[in-house]
Amino acid sequence: MSAEAADREAATSSRPCTPPQTCWFEFLLEESLLEKHLRKPCPDPAPVQLIVQFLEQASKPSVNEQNQVQPPPDNKRNRILKLLALKVAAHLKWDLDILEKSLSVPVLNMLLNELLCISKVPPGTKHVDMDLATLPPTTAMAVLLYNRWAIRTIVQSSFPVKQAKPGPPQLSVMNQMQQEKELTENILKVLKEQAADSILVLEAALKLNKDLYVHTMRTLDLLAMEPGMVNGETESSTAGLKVKTEEMQCQVCYDLGAAYFQQGSTNSAVYENAREKFFRTKELIAEIGSLSLHCTIDEKRLAGYCQACDVLVPSSDSTSQQLTPYSQVHICLRSGNYQEVIQIFIEDNLTLSLPVQFRQSVLRELFQKAQQGNEALDEICFKVCACNTVRDILEGRTISVQFNQLFLRPNKEKIDFLLEVCSRSVNLEKASESLKGNMAAFLKNVCLGLEDLQYVFMISSHELFITLLKDEERKLLVDQMRKRSPRVNLCIKPVTSFYDIPASASVNIGQLEHQLILSVDPWRIRQILIELHGMTSERQFWTVSNKWEVPSVYSGVILGIKDNLTRDLVYILMAKGLHCSTVKDFSHAKQLFAACLELVTEFSPKLRQVMLNEMLLLDIHTHEAGTGQAGERPPSDLISRVRGYLEMRLPDIPLRQVIAEECVAFMLNWRENEYLTLQVPAFLLQSNPYVKLGQLLAATCKELPGPKESRRTAKDLWEVVVQICSVSSQHKRGNDGRVSLIKQRESTLGIMYRYVLE
Repeated sequence: MSAEAADREAATSSRPCTPPQTCWFEFLLEESLLEKHLRKPCPDPAPVQLIVQFLEQASKPSVNEQNQVQPPPDNKRNRILKLLALKVAAHLKWDLDILEKSLSVPVLNMLLNELLCISKVPPGTKHVDMDLATLPPTTAMAVLLYNRWAIRTIVQSSFPVKQAKPGPPQLSVMNQMQQEKELTENILKVLKEQAADSILVLEAALKLNKDLYVHTMRTLDLLAMEPGMVNGETESSTAGLKVKTEEMQCQVCYDLGAAYFQQGSTNSAVYENAREKFFRTKELIAEIGSLSLHCTIDEKRLAGYCQACDVLVPSSDSTSQQLTPYSQVHICLRSGNYQEVIQIFIEDNLTLSLPVQFRQSVLRELFQKAQQGNEALDEICFKVCACNTVRDILEGRTISVQFNQLFLRPNKEKIDFLLEVCSRSVNLEKASESLKGNMAAFLKNVCLGLEDLQYVFMISSHELFITLLKDEERKLLVDQMRKRSPRVNLCIKPVTSFYDIPASASVNIGQLEHQLILSVDPWRIRQILIELHGMTSERQFWTVSNKWEVPSVYSGVILGIKDNLTRDLVYILMAKGLHCSTVKDFSHAKQLFAACLELVTEFSPKLRQVMLNEMLLLDIHTHEAGTGQAGERPPSDLISRVRGYLEMRLPDIPLRQVIAEECVAFMLNWRENEYLTLQVPAFLLQSNPYVKLGQLLAATCKELPGPKESRRTAKDLWEVVVQICSVSSQHKRGNDGRVSLIKQRESTLGIMYRYVLE
């Protein structure tokens, strides 16, 4: 092997440090070695490497005695090397896909020119002047192979190519690469000059109605013998490997279609020819089936070409229902119907049929138009970018920089549209857990990136957000946002802006009111009211159900709230919470009260204290119905909160008498006699009769000297209390001496709830 060949081998071989098992010159010494070598499962060198080595050696220039470079001599050695290269290509069945992938343009050009030469095509003869129908089958096939390769090479040269990373700098390799580059450019120049002739040759081939034959290793061996012995056989209709007419036409149609499509960038009328050829290719593939030996068409690429042609040259008989999404998008872009493009992209987020690259190219086109001064496209660019971003999120990709830039200044319209896209892009019944997780994480990140709390609540109160995130996650997120964001200044920003969220008017009001009555989820209640108030501003939705009752001491304050939505929400949350507490559904009652407390904290200290009082009563009921029944003492913080309520001095806060009654009974039940007797402030004894009564009961139990006297005195005191407070005389005393509160009054004449001894 020459130094140049060794350098080339080092630059191109996948194993440059390992010498091949068989050297090229060994095939010259033994005629049968090539067939044996090619029959190996993994021959080394590979077939395409052998072609390179054979042609390289055959084309090596010689140097005469005067040290002048001479063209390669036409001797027996070089002719055999060229024949060996042709035999290797015949072993590969002249598959241009394999040959183009592995051989450089100069090498493949040399190989196909040798094929033309051995197939008796006179040098310098224009192929367009030859009648393919009268040529021998192998000659006609050689002409077709060359011209197919010519237009394929022209098309391929129009595509951008990623440059390979250069290896260590070697002068000989760099010189050879530069020579190969210059040679390739010269060959491409000639091919482009002959492109029109090549297309005419291939168009003429489509009119042939006979099968063709391509050279095999056997026919090439016959050609190496005396010409008189083989001319008849090689030119007959049975020599070589048979290529059916349909297979030949299928390959030619595909290559012509690619050539016409490439020319369409400068002449749009040619796209019609490309469309015709590509759709004919599809028909021929259907006729041939999957058993073809020679027709290897990239059907995915063909489908892409067909879709592109449908967009560029839509069929005259196609209806809007038959158009592909590509065609629909292209037609909408040309007509300026950008809203329809957005709808197509939203629907595609469910089907995932449009390639991401195509969607990005549409966005780039819109950005370019917007940058040229069309300000009306700014909103369209954001919406298309939002659709693409949701598609990326669903498929696990990161958020683009473009979306972050367009979302730097969010407003209600942008957030509302983003929520609409997210909702319509996820089928919650069929979506996988990973897809739901991606969407939930995206919505959380959007919330964390917002500074204005009203935008956060627009997202956190949306049905999709509520469905995808658990209650704890939602509340934790809102708490994080509250801690990070400054408190709302009600003097500057009215409460109405907190809920000024656009809602869809397509939902029936009656259905929403029905959902409002049944729901006990505070987040869902909030969303329903937002939608209802978005439909009409004339209704008072706190009156929807006559079962919603709020104590009169509270209703005056709540109904005095000026904002209608806030008033409805506070009233309904409190009414539902009180009802849940009455039926001992303490978990839902706590959720409703907590949501109401969170809401009123923003604008009303008075209602905030009301909710704290109601939550205290709820905690007392929860303990008495739970661990308290087993005799377990309440936690110390609950006792401290009860003391705090009894000692509270806030004259403007509306109070329910039942809360004070329950607090006193709670302290007595758990024998907090020391506190009731000695530590209660004097003003409480004068202002709160329930505290006074509790003190008397506690003192009686604490100060009597013995069990007999204590039992008799306590009984006397209790009978007096019952006589004063109730007309009923049905009382029982429990063995443990604890007092329990009856939940329903038996008479409206009593000044407080009646206690009985169990």
